[in-house]
Amino acid sequence: MNRLELTGLTVRPAQVWGGVRLVPLVRESPVEGLRLHREVYEGMGAGIVELGPRERYLSYIPHGLVADWSGEDGAATGTGGRRSAAYGTQFGGADAPRAMPLPAVPHHRMAKRRPGDRLRFLPLHLALEGYLALHFGGPSTAWEEWSRAALRDGLSPRAEDAYLGLSVRGLGDALRVFEIHPDQCGVMMYVSDALAAAFVVPHPDDYRLLHASLVEDLYGELVHQYALYGAPVPESPVRITGEEHIGGLGDLRAAALARQREWAQAHDTLFARELLDTSYTFDRVYRMKSFTLWRFLPPFVRDGGGQHIGETITDHKGRVAYLKTFRLSDAQIRRGHLLRTLAGADWEPDRAAAALGASRTELIRRIRAAGFGTLLKGGVRGPGCGSAGRG
Repeated sequence: MNRLELTGLTVRPAQVWGGVRLVPLVRESPVEGLRLHREVYEGMGAGIVELGPRERYLSYIPHGLVADWSGEDGAATGTGGRRSAAYGTQFGGADAPRAMPLPAVPHHRMAKRRPGDRLRFLPLHLALEGYLALHFGGPSTAWEEWSRAALRDGLSPRAEDAYLGLSVRGLGDALRVFEIHPDQCGVMMYVSDALAAAFVVPHPDDYRLLHASLVEDLYGELVHQYALYGAPVPESPVRITGEEHIGGLGDLRAAALARQREWAQAHDTLFARELLDTSYTFDRVYRMKSFTLWRFLPPFVRDGGGQHIGETITDHKGRVAYLKTFRLSDAQIRRGHLLRTLAGADWEPDRAAAALGASRTELIRRIRAAGFGTLLKGGVRGPGCGSAGRG
């Protein structure tokens, strides 16, 4: 498995609000055997995530998600609506609210098994921690260029910046006013027509509950800048032409379906190509009977367009039941590329410089510019190799 397989999901025509373009993803039928619940924490904000006995980090934690493969919470039945405890909005059917406030918990684990066939995990944290942990141990060989701190502590501490969805201009309004399709199970979110994030869930009821939570997600620097400085994007209405060939409702229905297929093909080959045509490295997090929770990293190719990290739940055929992605900035891609090159060269500077097609001096400059200057000994310098903070 090295690609994202969105079999069973079909796009619908985009909805535009200013610089935000949302492309609905619908399923002909929900994913059998898996539901997704939202776990709300009191006093949403910073929290501590424990990775191990001596490993933890501080981060923004809006909520948790619970993957439920018990079969006890199947497709919604009945006609009465229930009020979501998360947002106070109406969604159809389910017998009880599936998002309930919990007591404030100062510490969280990345993924934790719950009673029954349920797993609670922190959305986007799996993906972001996977990126932050990229070659986190630092130099594996004590080459003379590396500092004692680098050999002892690696890249600790390491931090990256992200923006709350509420600060992405236009996103909150777009999510509030756009129509949710009856069978919608996901959305592709574009800002200034750059893919900002993809979000997929197993069941339409899950999506209705989680739709508004997108404003609580984290987004990269590039997405925030595009929303702040970008111009409104043009709408792409789907129009039916060739009316002279339409002689009845059957012809009209066929023409509408043909235009819908054309829009879907154009979206997959143009708008979403950077996500769907990329080869990823997948790391298995947890197996849930016929489903598996993964996190994934892109190839970190320089000048390769937009690249995403993310997390996904797939079935036994590799088809996506759940997906959430985070678009990396150009600086984050460069840092990932640099770390992978250093690790591939066993952290030997001359070999790494040759792999990058650069001189040793240029490599040292790149390491400092990427914010990894603390890895180097103080005397390892080159012309113009001043210290630089993280991007």
